[in-house]
Amino acid sequence: MSAPRLAATFERLCASGRRALIPFVTAGFPQPDVTVDLLHAMVAAGADVIELGVPFSDPMADGPVIQRAGERALAAGIGLAQVLQMVRDFRARDTATPVVLMGYANPIEAWEHRHGAGSFARAAAEAGVDGVLVVDYPPEECEAFAATLRAHGLDLIFLLAPTSTDERIALVGRLASGYVYYVSLKGVTGAAHLDTASVEAMLPRIRAHVTVPVGVGFGIRDAASAQAVARSADAVVIGTRLIQLLENEPRERAPAVAAAFVRDIRAALDALPKAAAAGA
Repeated sequence: MSAPRLAATFERLCASGRRALIPFVTAGFPQPDVTVDLLHAMVAAGADVIELGVPFSDPMADGPVIQRAGERALAAGIGLAQVLQMVRDFRARDTATPVVLMGYANPIEAWEHRHGAGSFARAAAEAGVDGVLVVDYPPEECEAFAATLRAHGLDLIFLLAPTSTDERIALVGRLASGYVYYVSLKGVTGAAHLDTASVEAMLPRIRAHVTVPVGVGFGIRDAASAQAVARSADAVVIGTRLIQLLENEPRERAPAVAAAFVRDIRAALDALPKAAAAGA
């Protein structure tokens, strides 16, 4: 069972034949005091789910753009405690939009070392988080963690890749809730050469084992690439291009810049015929 907000969001979109738009931003970037305003601006512009990056010093799956964003946030003193506070502040005005934390194992394990076993799931749920994507937690080692999250009403989001075997996909299918994030190409975030034909060919293999929605990310940079992926995916995840647009923006302009970008992507997704968008 998925977290209530995530489940309700995907059910609503599926019923209307629309695809989910999931923007990613790094918490504390481009300035710590703008994150909550960014989240609200993106929701108002059409974001359905927010992926909020937890800054980490060794982000192995991230390309240089998101690495720089994380470094700036870390330099500004943003850690997991501050990220959870941002979610609490966001929830003061928005109780409907799902928020998924995306990051790495180290901050979670450090939190649990300080606060005790199971404390991360409890704190995340109390803050208003809906799901967690931990890049370096393989599914083979996640059954207990997934169960702890589920006990607190949180989803564990897994990554799949072009190199994923049927056995790995089946294991993810047994553990995943909320949605699955398919990395559309080999490499780190921000890599180019999106091959939509390969995405279309891979998704039936994933859906043979996975019953939750499938989002696609990596390599989606504009309305055209988002629309192409959305013809076969349940959700489009886009982060690097958004981070690039925000990198040099002053605090007062950042929410408007993010909103304009999200609005363009939302319009492209909604321009798809409903039958095509529903995978019919």
